[in-house]
Amino acid sequence: MPIVPNIAPSKRLAVLIDADNVPRGTLAGIIQEVAIYGTPTVKRIYGDWTGPHIAGWKNALLENAVTPIQQYSYTTGKNSTDSAMIIDAMDILYSEQVDGFVLVSSDSDFTRLAIRLREAGMTVFGIGEKKTPEPFRVACDKFIYIENIKQPDDAAQQEETKPARDKRAKPAAQNDNRIPKSLVRLIAQSVADLSDGEDAVYMGELGNLIMKKKPDFDCRNYGFKSLSALIKSIDRFEVDFRQTADPNVKHPYVRDKEA
Repeated sequence: MPIVPNIAPSKRLAVLIDADNVPRGTLAGIIQEVAIYGTPTVKRIYGDWTGPHIAGWKNALLENAVTPIQQYSYTTGKNSTDSAMIIDAMDILYSEQVDGFVLVSSDSDFTRLAIRLREAGMTVFGIGEKKTPEPFRVACDKFIYIENIKQPDDAAQQEETKPARDKRAKPAAQNDNRIPKSLVRLIAQSVADLSDGEDAVYMGELGNLIMKKKPDFDCRNYGFKSLSALIKSIDRFEVDFRQTADPNVKHPYVRDKEA
């Protein structure tokens, strides 16, 4: 599971989608991903629906209850969709009907909008392709790559076509080479920031701090399903599960062996 910031699942989210900068086949997966972080009470997608390049969205919009907002391209070469999204976002902000925003686009033009919404106390999630410029990614509380989001059809197809697993086969060894040294340093520094004299830090706090420092951090970028699995694969760190007041619950703690 991806790391979730301190936002309860019941939080109301406004999902605003730039149809010009999002692949049509990813819509269902995006809406399911949003559900991890809150309840999408507003779902709107912006574009010039008279244009042939986005005319095929109809079924996807109906299946996911997303409202299309028509925005004509008044001038050739100018993207008026951005302005429409920004105006709507500010109207929604001042209506005080939501607790956060999900901006779905790979366009850096929404950087200032993300900053402004956070200044107003909103939690801002960004969703876009890996080509999304860094200024927009870091302007969000968390940024999620579309490439990391499993699409329902893709997941079902993989399940149907994958070969039967040989029960005698051993699991493949983890490849530490896929984890860049810069990420190892980020984890180590974050552990040090949280340690406060303790020998280990709580995994949940560590994950939240890493995400604040690097909003586009996602375990799936490196082939792992959880932060715990990623850290366990790095020899430098040790993960220890400690008993809580509940005998059925243990919390993971991380120790930097080189500290």
